[in-house]
Amino acid sequence: MWMLNAFTAGVLAFSGGMLAVGQAQTPAADNTKANKTAKEGPTADQGKNNSSDRTIMQKIRQAVMADKSLSTYAHNVKIISQNGKVTLKGPVNSEAEKQAIEQKAADVAGAGNVTNEITIKAPKTKKTS
Repeated sequence: MWMLNAFTAGVLAFSGGMLAVGQAQTPAADNTKANKTAKEGPTADQGKNNSSDRTIMQKIRQAVMADKSLSTYAHNVKIISQNGKVTLKGPVNSEAEKQAIEQKAADVAGAGNVTNEITIKAPKTKKTS
């Protein structure tokens, strides 16, 4: 009986160690460049807290989220409204996504009221070995 308990304890200790090793190898996401770029200019917390600016931001966000052809990056673009002037910031996957979001914002806020600071994310290159 003692041998069985010692064996079971050894197996559990080994598998627990393997689990910890497997978790330690997961790299953290590197969004340093995106965060550094997003610090410049107006930020989401600088959006005015008046009813009309909140409504503008809400309607643009709803239009962007309703477009399922857009990437996750595009769905997460920052939308800032200050006194009816909208600024769009953040990375997207393509020029088409950038233009689609700008058009949605212009439809809500008016064409002359949108500043598009969206950047196009560089495509990931596949490593060959």
